[in-house]
Amino acid sequence: MRQQLTLQLDAAAVPTAEALLELAGADSIALADAGDDPVLEPLPETTPLWPHVTLRAVFPASADLTHVGDLLEGACAARNVKVTVLHDADWQAAIRQVFKARAFGQRIWLAPADDAAVPAGRIGIRLHMGLAFGTGEHPTTALCLDWLDAHVRRGATLLDYGCGSGVLAIAALALGASHAWATDNDPQALVATRSNAELNGALERVAIATPGSLPAVTVDIVAANILAGPLMALAPLLAAHVRPGGALVLAGILSTQAAQVAQAYAPYCTDFAHTTEQGWVRIAAVRRSANR
Repeated sequence: MRQQLTLQLDAAAVPTAEALLELAGADSIALADAGDDPVLEPLPETTPLWPHVTLRAVFPASADLTHVGDLLEGACAARNVKVTVLHDADWQAAIRQVFKARAFGQRIWLAPADDAAVPAGRIGIRLHMGLAFGTGEHPTTALCLDWLDAHVRRGATLLDYGCGSGVLAIAALALGASHAWATDNDPQALVATRSNAELNGALERVAIATPGSLPAVTVDIVAANILAGPLMALAPLLAAHVRPGGALVLAGILSTQAAQVAQAYAPYCTDFAHTTEQGWVRIAAVRRSANR
């Protein structure tokens, strides 16, 4: 069972609402126009043209949404805010209807669990829908997948911090990484990651743990698709997990927050590269040999 928060707002306020809803723990966010044509967050390289948007955010049944509506009304001028109960069959069916198999970069083909077809020349990755955040539809996940597609080399190691569905760890393994670690403070995310790793035959090559039980591993790549505030607070910890010359890939950052996030990592990293998609920014940087 899930809870669904439904509201209306102007299109210009959507990025702010998305960020606030993710911070509140939304599993998924869907946008629709007056004709109820759904777009999940929306697809990369597309922009909703409707001036007024209906937004539906799905939360776990345990989420406390008491003040979320008030926050959105104040920050985004949200209207007609209401919360309803959404049974699992309805929620998962809605996700399957919207999420379609598609390509990322030059190598990745991401598809629902029941879609085993893979185009020639692509590497197939399948996900169980509706278990946790991270289907590739949101620009932040797409930005990370595009980076992994271009940079993961055979034998690399990766830490997926805030793993959600586990898609980044599983994608890295499919692209040739030798081992991955995946961690999240949401128990449902760890269940989803384990299920998706097993689906892709990668369970033996991924270690799944809570942040508190994560060992002091040093990896070639740390990927963290969370939010700007936690990314800044975690800068010393995440940097410590990357070998000198390795890469940090950070996402979940609004364009207005990118400079602050980069500043937090400046003592540990160099060669910062920013990529923007629909108001969201991916920051990639190289771990320094020693702190300044």
